[in-house]
Amino acid sequence: MAGIGPEFIARGFTDGSDTLVSADEPLASLQLACGGELPGKLAVPALLELVRKARSYDLKLARAITAQDEDDTITAWAEVTPERASGGCAIGLANWQTVPRAENDGAEAGARREIIERQAAELTARLDKDQNVLAASANGPALASLARAMQAGAGRAWTQFARVAGSAHDQPLHWRLLDGAEIAIDGDPRSWQATLIPVGKGRPGSEGFELLLGSLQAPPRIDPAAGAQTATSADRLEATVGREIAPVLRQPIARIIANAETIRTKLAGPLADEYSDYAADIAAAGQHLMALLDDLADLEVVENEKFTTAPDQIDLADVARRAVGILGVRARERGIVIEGPPEGETAPATAEFRRVLQILLNLVGNAIRYSPEGATIRLSLQGDARMARITVADEGPGISPEDQAKVFSKFERLGRSGDGGSGLGLYISRRLARAMDGDIAVESEAGKGARFTLSVPARA
Repeated sequence: MAGIGPEFIARGFTDGSDTLVSADEPLASLQLACGGELPGKLAVPALLELVRKARSYDLKLARAITAQDEDDTITAWAEVTPERASGGCAIGLANWQTVPRAENDGAEAGARREIIERQAAELTARLDKDQNVLAASANGPALASLARAMQAGAGRAWTQFARVAGSAHDQPLHWRLLDGAEIAIDGDPRSWQATLIPVGKGRPGSEGFELLLGSLQAPPRIDPAAGAQTATSADRLEATVGREIAPVLRQPIARIIANAETIRTKLAGPLADEYSDYAADIAAAGQHLMALLDDLADLEVVENEKFTTAPDQIDLADVARRAVGILGVRARERGIVIEGPPEGETAPATAEFRRVLQILLNLVGNAIRYSPEGATIRLSLQGDARMARITVADEGPGISPEDQAKVFSKFERLGRSGDGGSGLGLYISRRLARAMDGDIAVESEAGKGARFTLSVPARA
């Protein structure tokens, strides 16, 4: 019981598999509020990370942690001491403080986390409410075979295709226990991290989940000349972006952004405002670099003559609302209101979920970038028996008729500079839309805003 003293208001013990075998109040209640059981896998993410590190390093570790239940934000000082006899750890919590949860802050933090994890993910899958696979796609070659296996095995639990490291429990566990879990994949020496994003109003996960898998290590070095002796220098350079450079850089850049956001929002502790501003600049620069990296990798993909999409059965209205939620933080920072399709409105379509979301994020992101402060951006649905359509309308400066003919061209930025854009977003978006048997059109007048309409095949 080393490290547990009378100053602690709560004590707990874990075993060698990070199962919380006993806990005092209020730690026991927090464990249950986070979706865990007692005894059961430690479900408080910040505390689980600290326990894993202490056990792995065989060192006593102490730090401030933050956790959330349905109503409150909890902060506490945690000390974790490895116990060699049991293979687990002794936990002590002090300075426990509970404050009402700020809904806006929680929503903003969640939106930032989703953006970062999507950027770092090498596999994206849609799951139903029981965590069974509905559709899967790989964002790079490393997990292409896994994505194909999941797609072919649709209807089975996603944990049948990958192993939860260090867990012998029946799978799948409660989604909160799997969110952030370390994943092992047969045939790949790296460790992976799972991110589960719940879908559904009222009860998280009631309408399913979005699964993201990102590597915890850089991929092994690949000789670009291996197996490509007949390729031209230009071909090898193009392949280098998507197959070598992007996978290696995406993970560390995403972590830089995440750490900078943690500093900026002062979640790690009090900080002078000027340093918070520095962190905001670091995060913004990281996001611009990540966007450029993604654009170059996507450019390589969409210009490949063998490129195809994987059609899903989607609701265009639902995808639009998710895009609005993801970009809501950025819009609010500029006082811009985004009006998405109202709840209950639907637009069944056949298209690849991930690619439709990518297109809408680009269209709405552009609308935010070029709209004045205090403007309103509206997403409205149209369609007929053949095509489902959604229009993103802004109140920006508009686009002249001569520029409308160039707006979808590669590297075309219409004379704009300094905004971090690559001039590839609309070009890639139109290529993606056409690969799904759809298209993107623009209507605008100078000084009267712009209307970009995405169309994809309708689903009966």
